[in-house]
Amino acid sequence: MILLAAPMYGQQFTWEKQTFSAINSIAKVVELDGAKVLEVTRDLVKSPFDINNIENSVDGPTFVKLANTDIENGIIEVKMLSKIQVDSPFPQARGFIGLAYRIDEANTQFENIYLRPSNGRADDQLRRNHTVQYFAYPGYTFSRLRKEANGLYETYADIGLNEWIDVRLEYQGEKVTLFINNQKSPNFIVNKMLGKSTRGSIGLWVEVGTIGYFKDLKVTKN
Repeated sequence: MILLAAPMYGQQFTWEKQTFSAINSIAKVVELDGAKVLEVTRDLVKSPFDINNIENSVDGPTFVKLANTDIENGIIEVKMLSKIQVDSPFPQARGFIGLAYRIDEANTQFENIYLRPSNGRADDQLRRNHTVQYFAYPGYTFSRLRKEANGLYETYADIGLNEWIDVRLEYQGEKVTLFINNQKSPNFIVNKMLGKSTRGSIGLWVEVGTIGYFKDLKVTKN
C-alpha cells in the first residue's frame, strides 16, 4: 500500500471529483491493489471509544460525508474493503464498514447499514447471522435493536475481510434494500426505517478497530 496524501482531519477534501468532509474520522487517499482508493478510520480523539460502555460509544457519526448533497430517496453504489487494525482498541472488532444516508446538516440524525465482514464465514452460525446490520442515529443502536427486534435488523451475507465487496443501497420512503456483489435479489430489506431524518447527505462509514477502503462511488437521486 502506498500513501498518496497526508491524513485529512475534519477539513474538506476532494476524491474522485467529489468533495467530502471527514466527520469524527481520518481519511487518506492511498494506492491499494493498483488503484487510488479512499482509506477511512475512526478518529478516536474526536470520538473516544469506551470498551466498558460499548453501546454508548458506537453506531455514531464516524464517516466521511459527501458535501453539497441533499437526497430524500436514492441509490448508493460503492466498492468497499475492510481490515482490522493491528492494535485495535476493541478486540471484538469485525471490520465494521458501511454507508450512512439521510445525514442532516449537523450530523445529528442519519440512517445506516453496515457490514461485519469477519462474521460472514465464521464457524459460529450466530456470528454469521450478524454479518449485515441496520441502525438509526440517534437512539437505535445495534444493541438496542438486537434486544428489541430479535434479528429483524440484521442478517447473513457471504463476505469476508480483505476483499472488495460491491454494495448497492436503494432507499425510498420508509424502505431500504441492500444488494451485495451484484446479486439480483436483495440480501437485506428494512421495510420500515426508524430514523427521523427524511433527507440529507451520504457518508462512507467505519467503526472502531477498522481500516476501511472505498472506491467507485456513485450516488443517484431517485
